[in-house]
Amino acid sequence: MAAPFRLGLVGAGRMGRTHLRALAGSELVTIAAIAEPAPHARESVAAAGVPVHASVAEMLERSAPDGVLIAAPSDLHGHIIAEVAAGGFPILCEKPCGVSSAQASAAARTARAAGVRLQIAYWRRYVPALQALREQIAAGDLGEIHLLSCYQWDEAPPAAAFRAHSGGIFIDMGVHEFDQLRWLTGQDIGTVHAVAAGLPGTEAVRGDVDSAELIAELSGGTVGFVSLGRYHPPGDMAAAEVFGTGGTVRCDFLDPADGERAQLDALRRQAEDFAATAGGAGSGNGANGGAGSGQGGGATAADAVAALEAAEQATAAVPALASP
Repeated sequence: MAAPFRLGLVGAGRMGRTHLRALAGSELVTIAAIAEPAPHARESVAAAGVPVHASVAEMLERSAPDGVLIAAPSDLHGHIIAEVAAGGFPILCEKPCGVSSAQASAAARTARAAGVRLQIAYWRRYVPALQALREQIAAGDLGEIHLLSCYQWDEAPPAAAFRAHSGGIFIDMGVHEFDQLRWLTGQDIGTVHAVAAGLPGTEAVRGDVDSAELIAELSGGTVGFVSLGRYHPPGDMAAAEVFGTGGTVRCDFLDPADGERAQLDALRRQAEDFAATAGGAGSGNGANGGAGSGQGGGATAADAVAALEAAEQATAAVPALASP
């Protein structure tokens, strides 16, 4: 059996530790090293038995991984992508690839100029139930699709310090739904209309809200509905519901009763697919394109740009978010 693909992980925060758990049982991909500047975060992953470095440069030099998984704060994505791409390493970057469409476009140009693969970690593309739903839609089994509704409600808000750098609810959370709308239907997002149901609750954060709803006009005539919230006491949930002339399907792919099982499974599938396709120099780096995906099943930088453009439209439509 071939040796596993060695990933260098940048970021030992909540999402970085989630990736560590997801890949613990993989025979195809392993976390070979971690880069994390914060001492307390380095201590949190010490028990994993993986070399932990204080900088990306140190990790790349000493560990020479086969590829790099970026799970650092969103507003640092562009800088880290530039550093990793300069070393010629293929990149799997957590969503959203920056906190603006301009940052995502710049990251795409950087990766393309360096000739490295840049895949964006929209893990829902690797959920078997959503893949089956996408196939149903593409095959016409549900007829003409009138409405696709997507829901994401978290158990509780993240820390105020995280929210302050996340870009707000539509960038922090909503980009998952925007990518899902495009990927499931094969349609691009046009005009969006959004409202916020409430300002921050326990920890007021400037430029963010606790819940928001959005309606999007898709290029093929389908209407997209997105519901986002930070208070769902039973636990994190996410679902998609399709209404077509030939049938209606609801997919509760993230169920509080199952905890994070579906996410961990999808993250492992995603990393293994990235490892299988990372050798294709330059693939998946386009800054333009429709509602498809690049080599393998993963999202491209073009997909990240499209999701962020939708998020920017939604943000501009909500005064509490759009105000400086």
